Amino acid sequence: MLQDRMIELPGGVVLHAIEAGAGQPLIMIPGWSQSAAEYRRNIEELAKTRRVIALDMRSHGDSPNAAAGHRIQRLAKDLRETIKALNLDKVDVLGHSMGSSVIWSYLDLYGEDRLRRLVIVDQAPMVAALPGWDEDSKKRFGCLLPDVQSVAGFSDAIRATETTDGTMGILKGMFTAALPEDDLRWIAGENLKMPRAAAADLLFDHCLSDWRDTIMQTRLPSLVIGGRKSIFTPESQEWIASVNPNARVSIYEEDEGGGHFMFFENPRRFNAEVSSFLSS
Repeated sequence: MLQDRMIELPGGVVLHAIEAGAGQPLIMIPGWSQSAAEYRRNIEELAKTRRVIALDMRSHGDSPNAAAGHRIQRLAKDLRETIKALNLDKVDVLGHSMGSSVIWSYLDLYGEDRLRRLVIVDQAPMVAALPGWDEDSKKRFGCLLPDVQSVAGFSDAIRATETTDGTMGILKGMFTAALPEDDLRWIAGENLKMPRAAAADLLFDHCLSDWRDTIMQTRLPSLVIGGRKSIFTPESQEWIASVNPNARVSIYEEDEGGGHFMFFENPRRFNAEVSSFLSS
């Protein structure tokens, strides 16, 4: 049975979570501007063998809007404070898209403390290409944007888009063509729960973060999941797994829901793979 709960952090910030199950804890972190509710196709199945905590980061989903702190480093600290607030020792952490960057920031700030296993779901080591990168580097590191100058334009577009239809237009390319329009509209509504100014500020910070050095130092057992038709290249997910001897990669083809949201489009395979990995 899914339960909603509010988690109070130091400084007055409150995070909403959806929780189910018992046993080894798994914290699920949604992507940028996404919500814990988008994991509802996964939570119940994963909770059959563990305690699942799907977390709305600050100002996301059903968490109250925060006045500040819309940057990856602060979200990593929120994750740290959540783990402490719940008195968790060794936790598994799953991050989709920006949620993976939150995990990498946590590792950068706090090392492997209190972490057991990682599930990295379709996040590039660097969203925008750095100056001087050739096409091979852009493919290897998964760049969505051609250069850092493009980040400002992307953030401005988010700040100016406050309608459901406009948000659907931004999100559509992150899914395969098989996604029903009603699902896309619902997800757009979940995105719009986050104030657009806060979403734009967080996106700007997120897109300029380079996690390659942190990824190369990570040795925790990791499952890396990517999509053949994702906004990020499958080569980038293969690279993430290749530099960690304790990691393996799984790439979903387009007809397997292999866009950016494979956990939503193909929950049966996703849930089975994650459960198997966390139980091994």
